[in-house]
Amino acid sequence: MTAFNLMHCQPDSRKLVLWAARQGWLPAGGDLGYALHAALHRVFGERVPKPFYFRDARAGLLAYTRSSAEELHEAAALCAAPDLADALGLDAGPRSPGLGVRAFPLRWSAGRELGFEVRVRPMRRYKAEDREHGTERDAYREHEARVEDEKELAREAVYAQWLAEQFEATGAAKLIEARMTRFQLTPVLRRTQSSEQQGGGGRKARTIIGPDATFSGHLRVEDTEAFARLLMRGVGRHRAFGFGMLLLKPASISA
Repeated sequence: MTAFNLMHCQPDSRKLVLWAARQGWLPAGGDLGYALHAALHRVFGERVPKPFYFRDARAGLLAYTRSSAEELHEAAALCAAPDLADALGLDAGPRSPGLGVRAFPLRWSAGRELGFEVRVRPMRRYKAEDREHGTERDAYREHEARVEDEKELAREAVYAQWLAEQFEATGAAKLIEARMTRFQLTPVLRRTQSSEQQGGGGRKARTIIGPDATFSGHLRVEDTEAFARLLMRGVGRHRAFGFGMLLLKPASISA
């Protein structure tokens, strides 16, 4: 069976912002997703844990990984500069428990009901020739464009439908119920390859504003192997930037 672990660390938001600002990896008023993405890659390289979820400084960062605790601790010891290790909270101290890793269940029996929480970016992709809206669009705006003559649905309902489709697309799981516990529009920093392809001196930064929604609810596992792949891959798009990590809990615990 594939090794599967849950990693935790407790980044210091203030120090991470300072580190990311020096690198030019923080959009004005933006989410820390790209900064965390870049910081984790700087430390762990090919072993970078993903998907990950950073709720806040108090709860810290959670991530799934197929690397062992020994491999992750070795990478942190060898590759994390002191300021970056401090910003990510990789070493145990008064304000951080340090880097923690434990085994996490990967295989769940078909028919098992589980509580879940997930932070998602509900976007729908389009063909490249759709220049008016780019290659992806807020699922709620896309819904508005499609159903001008139909009854308008609340944003939560549209996003819940999008989430159900993500679970069911590969037969991994079926959504039983879900409620949106948090929503905002957030800018996410992305870097394109265009300047390099055109002979430029570096990757070009681009800020994309889009939906940022957190859902809690219950699901039912439909296919054991497909559900394992969903856990390892994450839900939806922008998974490398703090979206899509499916957090699980027993169905008997309120989701």
